[in-house]
Amino acid sequence: MQLQFWQLKMLKKPSFTDTVSKTVQDKFNSVIPEKVHEVITSTIENMIKAVLFGAKYSTSSSPEPTASLQFRESRIKKQISFYQKTASLEGAITGAGGILLGLADFPLLLTLKLKLLFDIAATYGYDVQDYRERLYLLYLFQLAFSSQHHRNDVYQLVSGWQGYSQSLPENVEEFDWRKFQQEYRDYIDLSKMAQLLPFIGAAVGAIANYKLIAQLGDTAMNGYRMRKLSQLQILNTKSAKWRLL
Repeated sequence: MQLQFWQLKMLKKPSFTDTVSKTVQDKFNSVIPEKVHEVITSTIENMIKAVLFGAKYSTSSSPEPTASLQFRESRIKKQISFYQKTASLEGAITGAGGILLGLADFPLLLTLKLKLLFDIAATYGYDVQDYRERLYLLYLFQLAFSSQHHRNDVYQLVSGWQGYSQSLPENVEEFDWRKFQQEYRDYIDLSKMAQLLPFIGAAVGAIANYKLIAQLGDTAMNGYRMRKLSQLQILNTKSAKWRLL
């Protein structure tokens, strides 16, 4: 039932507010000098590559292959709770430190989000050393932090991942980093901007980070539930064909 509600949320048409907000953000982006866009894109790209495709990334130990889905998700919920508390504390500290520390929150929070995705993937039993599995994490990231317009498009790829992943290029350079950073930046701008303000920055940072981690965790869980269900359906179809033979 949770998966079905989530799927409907991913597929819903952009509301009037979504459309207006997207139009305003696109207009704002159009007046930003191209050089600035290039610097931001390059910065985010390098940060994510360092975490996602760099040295071997450590994850919490995976459950036994025979572990039930219920057991795995119980562990994942504890992981999400841990990252929420960590991100909330980090947001409070950087938010209380004014503009300079507030700006430091961006890379710190991004690293926590990616580490959470690694842990969730491993707990569901997926091999995060596989390039395609790491790229899947970026698509989940986009589902969690994008406009509804972009979310509709990304969901189509995620829902058909089994087939789509087979056509993916081996070169990660072909990933659309410009689109990725703009959607992410536009999505969190409003919720995080107040973190740079004096006096209220700590509270805003703590609450915003807590909610953003919760949102990412929910998206990742449903994204993997969908894949598990799709794989089960494929196995059942193959089994039925063998019985007919």
